[in-house]
This record gives sequence, structure tokens and C-alpha cells, in this order.
Amino acid sequence: MVKRSRNPISGTALAIAAVFAFASALLSAPAHAGKQAEERLAPSVVAGLQRAVADSPVPADYVKNAGVRTWLEEMSKRLALRVPDGQSRDEFMATVHYEAARAGLDPQLVLGVIQLESNFRKYAISSADARGYMQVMPFWTRLIGATDHNLFHLRTNLRYGCVILRHYLDAENGDVYRALGRYNGSLGRPEYPTAVLDIMTRNWLYPPASAAPNDGGKRSSPVGVIPASYTAR
Repeated sequence: MVKRSRNPISGTALAIAAVFAFASALLSAPAHAGKQAEERLAPSVVAGLQRAVADSPVPADYVKNAGVRTWLEEMSKRLALRVPDGQSRDEFMATVHYEAARAGLDPQLVLGVIQLESNFRKYAISSADARGYMQVMPFWTRLIGATDHNLFHLRTNLRYGCVILRHYLDAENGDVYRALGRYNGSLGRPEYPTAVLDIMTRNWLYPPASAAPNDGGKRSSPVGVIPASYTAR
């Protein structure tokens, strides 16, 4: 005779447990950050980066600009599943747009970086100790800012991340593919830049392909940012 367990676990219970275990694994997954190399920078470069990270909040009337407001409304809807609170979502998107434009970057590219680096987790920390939305390495606060700068603060993290990406873009003579590789600490490997550009194209293309004018495959970027057509190299 086969003895029955006194506390049998049904197949349904096992399935539910498996689902919760999988969800827990996703939530605790490490951030997708590489290890940016700490480089010796010329004093003039350091001075320029220090000026660039100087604190300056998003102007109160920034989102009143028609182009910014349209972008914000569209992108906020796309982020709703990840960030349910509307006010937090709007503040996040306004800050992304402002910091990207301030650094001369395409905000859609910045969103692609954020999604891959931290999946929009404010307190994400990688195994290399990169922190926050854009997975900024702590040595940058010592190098170009102040050691008391909080890299988990929304504006601070995006300010540093955008300034650093702009620095790498300038160092690579505008080559976005190589700049992304340097940002992730994986220069020379295709996986990271390819993934960022793919995410940007699939999730953050603006205007949406269905609304874009028939311009021979080109599309316009928001005023003051770099063109949004990228070629992997």
C-alpha cells in the first residue's frame, strides 16, 4: 500500500508557487549595467563636465511648450504599465526630456538606455555598484560633482547619466554606437548598443511610425536634440 502524504500539495498550488517564484526572480534581477572605466580626464574636460552637472531643476513652464507637452502625453501613456501613478510618470518624463535636451541628446535614446539599464527602477544597483535609473557609477560624483550627490535622486541621476553619455558621444565624434558601448563599459562589443537601439525603436519611437510624415524614411527629432536616426557600426 502506498502511503498518502498527510499534507498533499495540489498541482494548482505548485503552479502558483512557481509563478510567484518567477515573478520574484524578475523583481530581484540585477540591473543591466556594465562597468564604466574611470578615465584620467584633462582639467578642461573635468571643468566642462562639472559645469554640466551643476544643479538646475526643470523650469516650471517647461512642459507648457506645445512640442514638449505633446511628447510628454504620448510617452507618459507608454510608461503607464511600469509607472501607474500619473503625477510621478509625468514628472519622470518631463525630467527625461529636459535633461536629454539640455545635454543635446535624443530623449528617446535616453529612454532606451534607462529601460535596458534599470528597467525604470529608481533604486536599482548593479553588481558593479552602478546606481539608479541610468546606472551611474559612483566615481563620477567624485570626479565631476560632489561626493554628497545622491545618485538615487531622479534629477541628479538623469543629469549625470545624460552628461556622461554626451561626454562619450563627443569623445567618439558623434558615433552613437561606440558611445553606448563606452557608457556600458563594453566598447567593441555589439550586444549593448544593439539592444538599446532596438528598445528605442520598438518602444520609444517618436513620432510613432503611423504618424510620421512621408519623408523618405527620415524623421524629425524634438528641437535642440541630435537627429534620431542611428546606424549600428
